[in-house]
Amino acid sequence: MTDVAVIGASMTQFGNREGEWIRDLLAEAGQACLADATVSPDDVEHLYVSNMASGEFEGQTGVMNALAHDMGVLPAYAQRVDQTSASGGAGIYAAWQSIASGASDLTLLVGGEKMTHKTTGEATDVIASITHPAEYKHGLTLPSFAGLTARHYLEKFDAPREALARVAVKNHENGTRNPHAQFRKTVDMETVLDSPMVADPLRLYDFCPITDGSAAMLFCPEELAREYTDEYATVAGVAGATDTHVVHERADPTHMGAVAESGREAFEMADADPEDVDVAELHDMFTILELLQMEALGFAEQGEAWKRVEAGETAIDGDLPINTSGGLKSKGHPLGASGVAQGVEIYEQLVGEAGDRQVDAELGLACNVGGFGNCVTTTLMEVA
Repeated sequence: MTDVAVIGASMTQFGNREGEWIRDLLAEAGQACLADATVSPDDVEHLYVSNMASGEFEGQTGVMNALAHDMGVLPAYAQRVDQTSASGGAGIYAAWQSIASGASDLTLLVGGEKMTHKTTGEATDVIASITHPAEYKHGLTLPSFAGLTARHYLEKFDAPREALARVAVKNHENGTRNPHAQFRKTVDMETVLDSPMVADPLRLYDFCPITDGSAAMLFCPEELAREYTDEYATVAGVAGATDTHVVHERADPTHMGAVAESGREAFEMADADPEDVDVAELHDMFTILELLQMEALGFAEQGEAWKRVEAGETAIDGDLPINTSGGLKSKGHPLGASGVAQGVEIYEQLVGEAGDRQVDAELGLACNVGGFGNCVTTTLMEVA
């Protein structure tokens, strides 16, 4: 297989993009990404668009064909990638495959979602369609799964409620350093712990916001990378996995099996171990998910991740900085864009373009989760 390089990246402002629609957001990120690598649109051979629900949110389908037209990348092959809230990570996998297989020498990935024009109830209903029909019929939502799992985790492992709040505080602090983040404000422990209850024991600040936004990455064979730039990263490992659709069928709801499996395969491909990772972007749609992914990926033993958080080891100046971008919690969660934005953050950390949130990193990991761990893509990238 051909070694794959990432030679450009971009991210729009995340938040409430009133008056702008999915086509606008996708084109903004895509054009900025090509400009970052000084690449002409007509050089793009494959175009992948990560998007979960433009039809449900906006009545806009065929977003990949529309973007190809709007950006002038014709006659590039165009494909939409939908893997629910893991669509962005799945898009990275698809873009990597297109280069690694030799099918394309220049592949553009753009992920995006337009959500904020819907009410919270309407957006939650679209997202809840991820769940099994039997669960959906009984009104179960992803926040309810998060609350049940968080309660089980805290009781099973004798973890303090404050550990979850520290995840929110940390990620909001990181978000203040990200000019594209939806929420660029700090919160303290008291604010998190006193915020309105959503799904006991999780409160408002344990959840990510509803977001508009887009992000993009540009891929090529590593042997061609220096034709475009002197600074690039390579995809060292990438893998995906699927867990049960019905959450209650899992033997242990505090173990994210698809995260563990995709991580194992990605580490094997990269010939690396969890201890080698210098920075990670995890899918913190809910604070509890950051802890569960840390454990499933091998960054902590099961039931022990909260101790690393309490000790400050996952802070931006800690031994393993997690969610330097602010994570979904602060940066925002435009469904199809989130996994791509994770990749953008890792790329920028590796090539030294992360600004005020820059850490010393040679190997970075991104884990993008669909539903409540139903499908997952884990990507490892390293500095060239």
